[in-house]
Amino acid sequence: MLLQDKIALIYGVANHRSFAWHAATAFAREGARLAITYQGERLEKDVRKLAETLPGGALVVPCDVTDDGQIQAVYDRIGEAYGGLDCIFHAVAFARREDLAGQYLDTSREGFALAHDISTFSLVAVTRPAVPLFEKRGGGSVITMTYLGGERAVPRYNVMGVAKAALDASVRYLALDLGEKNIRVNAISAGPVSTLAARGIAGFTDILQVVRERAPLRRNIDQDEVADTAVFLASHWSRGITGEVLHVDAGYSIVGI
Repeated sequence: MLLQDKIALIYGVANHRSFAWHAATAFAREGARLAITYQGERLEKDVRKLAETLPGGALVVPCDVTDDGQIQAVYDRIGEAYGGLDCIFHAVAFARREDLAGQYLDTSREGFALAHDISTFSLVAVTRPAVPLFEKRGGGSVITMTYLGGERAVPRYNVMGVAKAALDASVRYLALDLGEKNIRVNAISAGPVSTLAARGIAGFTDILQVVRERAPLRRNIDQDEVADTAVFLASHWSRGITGEVLHVDAGYSIVGI
């Protein structure tokens, strides 16, 4: 198994459709020991039920990524339970619905700051206190989720696209900072998939159709394809890869028109 005895921390599980949940199941399948965070009491019950279905279960801990105290508490728990860490899977993003409904021009100052705090800075916030735990294991892998809307202007993606562009840049700068510690940082740019977050984007079903018609593979992707790519990036097989954005989108990102 590719992740036998590795310790992985998963941020962003909301329900069974989440990219984060599919990554958790794939990591467990490949032998990893898991810690899973949830955001707020509303999600706790569902996340704990999902965790119980994993072989060997998982450490389940609360975490609001805008609260540095809660983030540190996650790593304190992991240090106590496992003694170190090998991988972070970060699938956290948020923007106000009203900032996705109109034009980017109409983004509020508060909405811009909120989208960047949760969708971009959170990667830095959850990586920084993890470094000592990575060092105890001789290095590690940080994986985040991004989207083509950070590279190209996608209608109605608006401030989230700008936040994803900043996230992509953060991947490169974190990779530069952490490489000497043998900590790799990469992003997966996933094609559109019907998750809870995606359904908040106006016209999302139209986006699915366009990708299905124009992508070289003539289909949409699913969460398991992303999860298997995350396994690769968490494993020894990707040991020479860092600072990259890897597209898992049926080839849509290569098409010009």
